[in-house]
Amino acid sequence: MRPVAIFRHAAGDDPGYFSTHLTLRGVPCELIRVDQGDEIPADPRAFSGIGLMGGPMSVNDSLPWITPLTALLRHAVAADVPVIGHCLGGQLLSRALGGAVTLNAVKEIGWGEVTIDDTPQGRQWFGEIRTFQSFHWHGETFSIPQGAVRLASSRWCTNQAFAIGRHLGLQCHVEMTAELISAWCRSGAEELQRAQVPSVQSAAEIQQNLAPRVDALRAVAARLYDRWLEGTSGR
Repeated sequence: MRPVAIFRHAAGDDPGYFSTHLTLRGVPCELIRVDQGDEIPADPRAFSGIGLMGGPMSVNDSLPWITPLTALLRHAVAADVPVIGHCLGGQLLSRALGGAVTLNAVKEIGWGEVTIDDTPQGRQWFGEIRTFQSFHWHGETFSIPQGAVRLASSRWCTNQAFAIGRHLGLQCHVEMTAELISAWCRSGAEELQRAQVPSVQSAAEIQQNLAPRVDALRAVAARLYDRWLEGTSGR
């Protein structure tokens, strides 16, 4: 089986449970470290799927890798190579498909409920899950690209997930581990202190009851990742 390409855009935004789940399922992975200057592949068909992680930058920034990466994503969708994007990764997928990425009304940081749309596509991806507590850390949001279907929303962000065929864009962070969350609270301490708004939690609130929260999130992530992996079978 060809590997799943995982794009890391910042050193602190590691694949987390996403790569762990692939390993548990016997799926090989190839980490492409955009933050260290790794070359963006030209042909998505070298991979069984493409996974995109988060990052503190904006897809609207003038960064040299954004144009070739969004071109790769367009080619992947055209070639039916499954793509999954987390936060910035979901925004990259939306932009590649003609969507827009703009400032959200507020920053959304911490734990918050995500509600699944009661649609056939929502049930295909999330099964019986109707709501779940996800982790969030974003100030921008994507639009739903033409041909895609919204899957989920939250109180602070209208578009939390979309799907188009076997491709999935997520605004929320289902890939988080306890270690990643603690690291982000340390590296983002100044941002958390500055943002005194209801949609942003403190580091103490974020890390309260962390282990059971992460365990519950992992069950949701496993459901989504298994559903996404169905599209990579036989590649």
